[in-house]
Amino acid sequence: MARLAVCAAALLLAVAVGGAAAQGVGSVITQSVYDSMLPNRDNSQCPASGFYTYEAFISAAAAFPSFGTTGSADDVKRELAAFFGQTSHETTGGTQGAADQFEWGYCFKEEITPTSPPYQGRGPIQLTGQSNYQLAGDAIGVDLVNNPDLVAQDAVVSFKTAIWFWTTAQGNKPSCEDVALNRWTPTAADTAAGRVPGYGVITNIINGGIECGKGQNAANVDRIGYYTRYCGMLGTDTGSNLDCYTQQNFAS
Repeated sequence: MARLAVCAAALLLAVAVGGAAAQGVGSVITQSVYDSMLPNRDNSQCPASGFYTYEAFISAAAAFPSFGTTGSADDVKRELAAFFGQTSHETTGGTQGAADQFEWGYCFKEEITPTSPPYQGRGPIQLTGQSNYQLAGDAIGVDLVNNPDLVAQDAVVSFKTAIWFWTTAQGNKPSCEDVALNRWTPTAADTAAGRVPGYGVITNIINGGIECGKGQNAANVDRIGYYTRYCGMLGTDTGSNLDCYTQQNFAS
């Protein structure tokens, strides 16, 4: 009987620890915070209206225990602000210069004009290319090579691909998560290329070939605007090095 009690207690502890990870995200990004961050995601003008539900986000986040649960309270807030800052830009329906420019995240779930069909940009991170679909699908246990449309059809799968990309280092690029949590140490090559810790390197990881090393540009400004708004909402600071204007991209 005592052994059964010990086993039961251990099981309850394991369940509690697993639940704490999911609750960690949900305790910061509550339903009301999510709605306030993304006030137009269900606007009838948005092609993704009704798709990016809070429940889908929380369900997907639970599959990645480190996401939004690691480090100090400020670390957690800053990582989540950075994640939503980048993904809001990727899916934005905002108008440059408008008063509500940074209130239109999660308006789109796939590219309007596909650039690399059938593996065009889809989901919060705009997952692109067969290799990324293969790697993401393998990681989350879904065949996305033969079913790429799932990323724009199943919101949990969609969020999982974004969080997979966020938490996974590829090639000479660190993971977005490691940069957000200040766990990335630049190599000599990074330093020579002007790549320094901060939000700007995350932009470089995601779209450096298009946006980095080209001076000030509207895409960088948009990413920074979303991030700054979310940091303010979550009550944390943005840190330094927010842009990648003078950084060489990782492929250089």
